[in-house]
Amino acid sequence: MKTNFFTIKSSISGMLMMACLVGHAQQKDNFTLSGKIKKQNYDLIYLRYNIPSGGFVLDSTKIVNGNFQFKGKISEPVVAALYGKMTSRSMDDPNYTSVFLEPAAMSIDVTAGDFKNAIVKGSRSQTEQETLDRLKAPIRKEMEPVLELYRNEKDHEKAAEIREQFEPFNERMDKIDYAFFAAHPDSYVSVYMMRFKVAKLGIAELKKIRSSWTERIRESSYGKYIGEEIRKLESGSPGSKAALFSAKDINGEQLSLSDFKGKKYVMLDFWASWCVPCRKGNPHLISLYKKYKDNGLEIIGVANDDSAVAAWKKAVEDDKIGIWRHVLSGYKREASESEKANYINERYGIHTLPTKILIDKDGVIVGRYGGGGEDDAAMDKKLAEIFGGT
Repeated sequence: MKTNFFTIKSSISGMLMMACLVGHAQQKDNFTLSGKIKKQNYDLIYLRYNIPSGGFVLDSTKIVNGNFQFKGKISEPVVAALYGKMTSRSMDDPNYTSVFLEPAAMSIDVTAGDFKNAIVKGSRSQTEQETLDRLKAPIRKEMEPVLELYRNEKDHEKAAEIREQFEPFNERMDKIDYAFFAAHPDSYVSVYMMRFKVAKLGIAELKKIRSSWTERIRESSYGKYIGEEIRKLESGSPGSKAALFSAKDINGEQLSLSDFKGKKYVMLDFWASWCVPCRKGNPHLISLYKKYKDNGLEIIGVANDDSAVAAWKKAVEDDKIGIWRHVLSGYKREASESEKANYINERYGIHTLPTKILIDKDGVIVGRYGGGGEDDAAMDKKLAEIFGGT
């Protein structure tokens, strides 16, 4: 009996301990965002955030006497959108801001029409984000006149030219970001901000930055995202086997990448009808094609125009690039995971347009130009090495 009593007592103690641990874990994952708002003329306020397990939460709550509160569960810090009655769908809307939620009790004070100057307390990540933003604020202020020109320019090509003027400012802000990353290897802000740098960096640089993070940051949802983006970039970089695809071309004929294996070098040109740099580069691409097509070069244009087929066909005709093959990328706005896997751009780790992938006769990638790769001068040199010429 004594043994049985001890066993039962131990079991009860174990169950109580487990319940406490579960309760503690549940409590640990809880967040509360208590807010005050001034000058609003609406009754609801909204909070939208992704969850690490996938999907997102869209929550709303009533504003009562200028007060509101959100509660939820998150296992790690995440960036959330907080907004009231918006006058546009832009993140620049005066009734929209972003905030780092953490599994903690937080507070936020906002003023309708001035959400960007919200005051947040109780979130370490938000404090770090604000520190980083303050460091870049003087550069953003210098950049504002150019941004204003860009916002007001209705002509697509002129807007693209103005956009090119962003680059010196962006380069200066990038340096601040990278210095922050180096000084904060255990920050969710560092890994979150890296999501916007993937398109600018090569594989070696991305891996170096990722390896500097602490384990919990590498294993966070943002950290895993960066790891997956590196994998995709590797799959579309020299040394990797080119991902095979098959699609109907612009003339309705079936095109398979495998058809060219053992016969030709293939240049995949990732572009879009609305991409001004892509269109401006077409005359040079035409000259390369005419120079090397008889020596074994084929070009396949992969257009990110799945929702603008007419514009795609018109661009091919206007730019006189129908001399090579053309397919759409396969993108679908409401795609399942399996459909996303067939998205050609996704399989080659394409983040920016234009990007060109050069594949040899054995189906191995031997060049990547733009979007985490080399420039067009390196592309010209590589083609000259393969086919001869200057």
